[in-house]
Amino acid sequence: MMGLLNIGSLILGIVAWVLPAISLLSYDKTKVKKWLVFSILSITACALALCFQIIYNYHLVKIQDWAALLDTTGAVVFASVVLLSVTVLLNAITFIKTVK
Repeated sequence: MMGLLNIGSLILGIVAWVLPAISLLSYDKTKVKKWLVFSILSITACALALCFQIIYNYHLVKIQDWAALLDTTGAVVFASVVLLSVTVLLNAITFIKTVK
C-alpha cells in the first residue's frame, strides 16, 4: 500500500508540470484569471508530491529499512529539487507572460 505513494508522487509531479504548460499553450487575453487557478493547482500538486515522498521516507524509517533509505535518498533529493525548480520556473514564466 505504501508503494502507491511513489506512483501518486510521480502522477502529481507530472500534473504540476502539465498545468502551467496548458496555461501557457492556451493563453488568451480574455481569460487572464485562468492562469492563477492553474498555477495554484500546479504548486499544490508539487507540494503533495513532495509530501508523499516524505511520508514514504518516514515509512522506511518506521520499518527500519536502512538499506532502502541509503539507496534511494540521493535520488529522492535530486528528483525533489528538479520537481520544485521546474514547477517554480514554469509558473514564473506563466506569470510573466500573463502579466505583460
